[in-house]
Amino acid sequence: QVQLVESGGGLVQAGGSLRLSCVASGRTFSSYALGWFRQAPGKEREFVAAISRRAGSTKYADSVKGRFTISRDGAKNTVYLQMNSLKPEDTAVYSCACTRSTGNTVVVVARLYNYWGQGTQVTVSS
Repeated sequence: QVQLVESGGGLVQAGGSLRLSCVASGRTFSSYALGWFRQAPGKEREFVAAISRRAGSTKYADSVKGRFTISRDGAKNTVYLQMNSLKPEDTAVYSCACTRSTGNTVVVVARLYNYWGQGTQVTVSS
């Protein structure tokens, strides 16, 4: 069992930045591929970014490419999402997720993730 706890959300003006963090419990952090997803009110959950278990590969949604950066720190069992040049349309609840993985696989499909955090609200004002 893995527990994920996100933090770092908040209210920011358009053009601003936030860094989300997600801390994972357990001793097998390096065995997991990790991802960030978001869900805005009235919309379906959507993929944001993902990173392979050894951080060798990353993938981003087209809507955030060039603005968001996903990274992981094995010593801290933490995955980050650095969000720059935020737009009002980035407003959503952001959740991290993890799943056991082999090799350098990047997982972009939500149903393939086994563990989810509770989410953190990001609100971008215009």
